[in-house]
Amino acid sequence: MSSDTAPANDRTRPSPPSEGMAGLAKGLAVIEAFGAERTQMTVTEAARAVSLSPAAARRCLLTLTELGYLVQEDRYFRPTPRMMRLGEAYLEGATLPTLARPFVEAGRDELGESMSLAVYDEGTALFVARAEVHRIVSTGVRLGARLPAYASATGRVLLAGLPEEERERYLRTCEPRRTTPHSVTTIPEIRDRIEAAAVEGFAVTDEELELGMRSMAVPVVDSAGRVHAAMSTSVFVARVTMEEMRRRYLPVLRAQAAALGRLL
Repeated sequence: MSSDTAPANDRTRPSPPSEGMAGLAKGLAVIEAFGAERTQMTVTEAARAVSLSPAAARRCLLTLTELGYLVQEDRYFRPTPRMMRLGEAYLEGATLPTLARPFVEAGRDELGESMSLAVYDEGTALFVARAEVHRIVSTGVRLGARLPAYASATGRVLLAGLPEEERERYLRTCEPRRTTPHSVTTIPEIRDRIEAAAVEGFAVTDEELELGMRSMAVPVVDSAGRVHAAMSTSVFVARVTMEEMRRRYLPVLRAQAAALGRLL
């Protein structure tokens, strides 16, 4: 079970360079169309998602199936575990996930809770590093997962670090969705939460994305004073109160985020 689960925003297909491989660009666009909102697609749905003709979308889906990245069941195509290999090079070898690993692990060990690191990417919080606490029921998101920035503690911290013009542009285009009775779904309320994160230096969600879950996130500020990432943890409401999160968890998050920020 994840602390925050919701669909990521649609991403438009980038135009290939003039001398690039158009077929490869189309195939990558189809791959990127799969996500929390689209765990399976028909040819028609894939064509609509990435602005391709049905014939071109069908060729891409069949090629990806032949290569082992998708599996076809009746009209639907679904990703296989092999799809994860496409992101492993970044998640395991990129500078930020590598640098972050000892700090999320230290936070995990001190709090006894899973810790994550995310970056802002196209209206979402993209999780690039994680240290797990092994329990029967998980309270966290997986590596490579995306959460909508407007609805997650991590995303609000990241939005608070954006230039005002970019943040307002995002708020003009996002379409909030209600996933629990506690979800915040109006733009003024979301803006207030983002501004509070900027002033207070942290953000929380309390059963806003998933019932029974609380999350807390703090910014990772680099040497230039920019919000480079967000560090977060999630807990079951039955185990940890919001007051305890502020009293005991927040100092640990801030200390580990600051230590990581000094390396960036």
